[in-house]
Amino acid sequence: MTTAPTPVPATASAAQSGGGAPGPASSPTASAVTVVQTGAPRPAGRRARGSRAWLAALPLVLFFAIGFGLPAVAIAVGAFTTSSDAPDGGGTFTTDNLTGSLQGAYWTALWGSVKLSLLTALIATVVGLPLAQAVATSRFRAFREAVMSASGVLANFGGVPLAFMFVATLGNSGEVTRKLGLTEHGWNLYTFSGLSVVYLYFLVPLMVITITPALEGLKAQWREAASNNGATSLQYWRHVALPVLLPSLLGGFVLLFGASFAAYATAEAMVGSSVPLISMQIGDALSGNVLVGQGNLALALGLDMIVVACLVMALYLPLQRRSAKWLA
Repeated sequence: MTTAPTPVPATASAAQSGGGAPGPASSPTASAVTVVQTGAPRPAGRRARGSRAWLAALPLVLFFAIGFGLPAVAIAVGAFTTSSDAPDGGGTFTTDNLTGSLQGAYWTALWGSVKLSLLTALIATVVGLPLAQAVATSRFRAFREAVMSASGVLANFGGVPLAFMFVATLGNSGEVTRKLGLTEHGWNLYTFSGLSVVYLYFLVPLMVITITPALEGLKAQWREAASNNGATSLQYWRHVALPVLLPSLLGGFVLLFGASFAAYATAEAMVGSSVPLISMQIGDALSGNVLVGQGNLALALGLDMIVVACLVMALYLPLQRRSAKWLA
């Protein structure tokens, strides 16, 4: 008993032989692969544009490498080497700098910065969400533009001008403090609580800017569907809106935490060293307010801040991608 050979399509055979005449028979799998490989080539112009697209980002990459990469490497190297005023002359590998940055007053300052950032970021998130919702649902375009413009200005308003404004209004001799008698009620601007109020001045507008696009991405059909199924407004927010907004809310919280954690000029001008913060300790160490042989301790403190900032960004970027997938 014999079996007839499997016929091979003429097109595939011709493609295998490279000419118009049929070539030797081959398996259907090989023929199919050959047909796919002989598809239309990609246009040369499109390949050229794709190969040159990365050139547009080259200035940004160079700026990032010079402005952030080189200083970060220098900080990391200095944090693990002895300073020039050390008995060995400097340049020797050591872990004493990093160990010292996590002990005593330096650990207290690091934990103080973390607590301040967590508290202010949480309050700004809770306060900024309803404000942003009021802006996103407003029917008055002029009102929305005014609030968003003001938020953009206030979110970038800090440093010595912000400290002076609060000292003149809510300081011990400030206008509001004297007229309302806040000192008799225990108010003191130059404390942890007072500094938290100052930070909220720029963190709440920053939250409004961050969360408003996500609120505008909530589809009206979701609210209509919830209403048609008998859900109240509270149930809609609890079971539909907030779960969708949760990645954006967490991302905004992480962003506010990073902004508060890295703030320096406002706290330096207003409270100085009365409130222990890691940024204040770095400033003191850079100015030489350290023991002999601990000149690189400031670099170790800076490395601690870089690690915290990297952890913040590692949380922020995935949350932003997940939020964009829901609200796109």
